[in-house]
Amino acid sequence: MDIAAVSIGLKQVQLAQAASTSILKKAMDNAQVQAQDLLKIMEQSVQPQLGNTIDITG
Repeated sequence: MDIAAVSIGLKQVQLAQAASTSILKKAMDNAQVQAQDLLKIMEQSVQPQLGNTIDITG
């Protein structure tokens, strides 16, 4: 077995793993930002004064 070929193959696998890890980290960062944005939207949509009283004179 050729040592140079094995070394090149190993480096290619390491590069592929590094690229996959980098892409996964980006996806996780994007998901975190989206979750924070969703929480902000949900907080803004809450209106605690609604539903506390009933108008029965009408």
